[in-house]
Amino acid sequence: MLMSSGDNAAKLHYGPSTFRVLRPGKHVLCAVSGEAIPLEELRYWSADLQEAYATCEISTKRLLGEI
Repeated sequence: MLMSSGDNAAKLHYGPSTFRVLRPGKHVLCAVSGEAIPLEELRYWSADLQEAYATCEISTKRLLGEI
């Protein structure tokens, strides 16, 4: 079965206020929970760690070093 690039996770470069798509896809994975995050719903990430987060709670805890 052929897979389109939309079936795979995207690869992004995270900046301070935006991200750049390096490899097309429909989602990225949360660095903590592993949950798939559709690109249109991606709101939380760390430019320093180059990681995406599913929720603001996960993002805050990660940045505070709690997880």
